[in-house]
Amino acid sequence: TDLRPLDILSEVVPAGRLAHGMRVFQVQGVHGFQLTTSRPRALGFPASRLFIHCDCFPEEFSIIVTLRVLSIPAKRNEYVFTLMAEENPSVLVGLRYAPNKLHFIFWSQEHAGGWQTHVTFPNVSLSDNQWHTLILAVSGQSFSLTVDCSVPKDVVAETPFPASLSVKRASFYLGNRRRRKGMFTGLLRQLVLLPGADATPRICTAMNFKVATLSVPTVLQDLPAKPTSNEVLKYPYETDTKVTLGSRPPCTKQEKAQFWFNASQRGLYLCNGSAWISMLEVKQRLDYVEEYQNLVTNSETMGVEVFTIPEVGLFTATANRYTPPGSAIYKWTDGKFVPYQNIPTYQAQSWKYFTIGKKIFLAVANFEQNDRGQEFSVIYKWSHRKEKFITYQRITTHSARDWEAFVIEGEAFLAVVNHRKGNNHNIDSVIYRWNPRTGLFETNQTIPTSGAYDWEFFTIGPYSFLAVANTFNGTSTKIYSHIYIWLSGSFQLFQSILTFGAADWEVFRIGDRVFLAVANSHSYDSGMPAPSNFYAINSSIYELNITAQMFVKFQDLLTYSALDWEFFSVGDDSFLVVANSFDGFTFSVNSIIYRWQGYEGFVAAHHLPTVGCRDWEAFHTAEGSYLLYSSAKEPLSKVLKLKTT
Repeated sequence: TDLRPLDILSEVVPAGRLAHGMRVFQVQGVHGFQLTTSRPRALGFPASRLFIHCDCFPEEFSIIVTLRVLSIPAKRNEYVFTLMAEENPSVLVGLRYAPNKLHFIFWSQEHAGGWQTHVTFPNVSLSDNQWHTLILAVSGQSFSLTVDCSVPKDVVAETPFPASLSVKRASFYLGNRRRRKGMFTGLLRQLVLLPGADATPRICTAMNFKVATLSVPTVLQDLPAKPTSNEVLKYPYETDTKVTLGSRPPCTKQEKAQFWFNASQRGLYLCNGSAWISMLEVKQRLDYVEEYQNLVTNSETMGVEVFTIPEVGLFTATANRYTPPGSAIYKWTDGKFVPYQNIPTYQAQSWKYFTIGKKIFLAVANFEQNDRGQEFSVIYKWSHRKEKFITYQRITTHSARDWEAFVIEGEAFLAVVNHRKGNNHNIDSVIYRWNPRTGLFETNQTIPTSGAYDWEFFTIGPYSFLAVANTFNGTSTKIYSHIYIWLSGSFQLFQSILTFGAADWEVFRIGDRVFLAVANSHSYDSGMPAPSNFYAINSSIYELNITAQMFVKFQDLLTYSALDWEFFSVGDDSFLVVANSFDGFTFSVNSIIYRWQGYEGFVAAHHLPTVGCRDWEAFHTAEGSYLLYSSAKEPLSKVLKLKTT
């Protein structure tokens, strides 16, 4: 080999094509690879691609790594890379990280009796969620580690690095040792082998030592360029601008064009001569959640819908179990929900608020027959004159669970989920189209469903999608739920996803990324042995892969008979809250708010005591942000206030 840098990382992504299980993430303005593959061999390549002219590993060399390490358990080791012979499970050369330690591993047949030698560098702490660049220089018995261009750590080992380590039929493996155990969970930006030289002088010239580079894959080379000097302040003159700290100062003509920095809220303001104008938006952050209102309901509540009627106010409708007294609508008055209107319903499951032009509607999904043995769900229309909802259209349904309203190409639609007809769960759910001439919804399309619970409509670019949560086919909850795409005037199957008693789909966006979360409620199959717990199962988050044109699994989260997901944001932060309803023993189960942590996915942030939690709704008022949850096991729903800093 000549003395050019050998870019190990680039060999795994030739021409920028990511290997299976590789993802690109940006953290702190720097891009890196995350490795999540279930097939570690997919992250390997033959050593002969690097060692073109020689079958031996160089005797003297440097290894340069730029990485971001997650916190790992005390007894766990993770591999940055390995070099392994195909016929041998031993590591020829490798770099392994443990909490506060870094191990360099090599095989020396002649000096160590055919055993691996470990050179350990203690007190190397990298688990601080920051980027770090490591330079390991090797020459004979001398091993030197430099972290972020600081003072090198030197180790003289008894066993020197071999002078002729054969790499015939050997392969490099990125982030693993050819098996899933010990897989690297952080981010990798740079992994370079520099033969014959100590790379420290070449690396430690950059201004930002933590992300200094010798060679980085093309796909990661989009770090925004920053000037090496402060162009704005390079001239030797000053203005008489003053910045005031502390509590809000007066803003008069005398203070015009002066700044005030609010340190407690990290806000910068400019005085315009009469008022302080915000120059930097103060982003709120969720601090904690507090109980705000106990909302006593007519009976147990299966679902809630929060909506705003223009020029009237904020409302919530509760879908209550029993008739009488039916379900209720509450109006937000003086910072609380107060009873506003009662509506007769029959084991109501959910409400859906929607508008068509200036018309305002509220549809209820009734699960049972009325007093006359008729089974239908009802669409109510808001009367501006009476200031209440009045019956508008009855639609025959079969144990209806949910309504979804949407618009495609200017036309209004309403889809109902039919759960079962008698004991038959495999029946049609129906999509209705609004007829502007008659002013009624008319059947447009039927779609076969299995004990379905929920519809979720969403759009991506010019395309419209409708996802159904299939729950039970009569014998099993382990069945496929389906995503349909609107093509040529009807919904056609787009993708099927295996679910376990799916009760809800929630679509949400973070930046340009599109996610779809399913709430799995229980795992039951009459033909299979019973699991230890039907209800403690993973619910899953899927992400749209534009290249593959399908949703792929992004993350699993352990839930307890999950019945609903709700996505919401506070400032720049994104959250998901799950409705955990039953853990197999009790309905008093914590529901959990998960915070979006970038490439780490969603991480549990707040545990909320709930009883038979069925539904979550997030809403905002001038006074702040709130969550409302309904209980299917007691006639009490709760409003929680999000306390921010």
